[in-house]
Amino acid sequence: MTTPSNQTGAEYLRQILRAPIYEVATVTPFQDMPRLSERISNRVQLKREDRQPVHSFKLRGAYNMVSNLTEEQKKAGVIAASAGNHAQGVAYHGTRLGIPTTIAMPLGTPFVKIQNTQDLGAEVIQVGERFDETAEATLDIATEKGLTVVHPFDDYHVMAGQGTIGIELLQDVSDLDVVIVPVGGGGLISGIATAVKSINPDIKVIGVEADESACLKAALEAGKPVELDRVGSFADGVAVKIIGTE
Repeated sequence: MTTPSNQTGAEYLRQILRAPIYEVATVTPFQDMPRLSERISNRVQLKREDRQPVHSFKLRGAYNMVSNLTEEQKKAGVIAASAGNHAQGVAYHGTRLGIPTTIAMPLGTPFVKIQNTQDLGAEVIQVGERFDETAEATLDIATEKGLTVVHPFDDYHVMAGQGTIGIELLQDVSDLDVVIVPVGGGGLISGIATAVKSINPDIKVIGVEADESACLKAALEAGKPVELDRVGSFADGVAVKIIGTE
């Protein structure tokens, strides 16, 4: 899929509202955090995206993306580079929709992640020592086999799918003041911020990065996406070297 550029906020919001993700996803509950709330004299709640069928918000964006493929693209199949939740989200939808699905994972990926992805019906290829090498190899495989790449974050439809979380936030919390979002490649915060800010600009959206993989902070300081020299792997779900272009 290509990522449209120069979209307006209204056009992005329209895509979020049209995303058919509730064919597979659920409206996840909020959980109060009483001790933390007491400590900072504010009400703090968690959005429990771990309650999704594959235990992650990645289900949303992946489904919206594959749902927008042409019949020809679906028949040819899709491929994604991931060692975790995105892999399982794409595999889950591929099997459900009858789309041949290939997942590329780094060589050091734990067996349990490989097995979980295979159990969902995907073919797993292990390639590359680091995720960046795996992602590059994925593009080569896609070109060679005519597959469509399902990007984990830098895709118009993926971001719109993640943005449905923002709509749920506004629907369920009437006095919402601040939304705090983890940042890896930026797809989640892009979708949520678009939804929330389009409807209520007064709500503050704060992105939080691991200090060893702060690619969004680096991009904001440079005025463009920049590649970090290295990233730490302790918070592996957000260990991204360069923020998404879109």
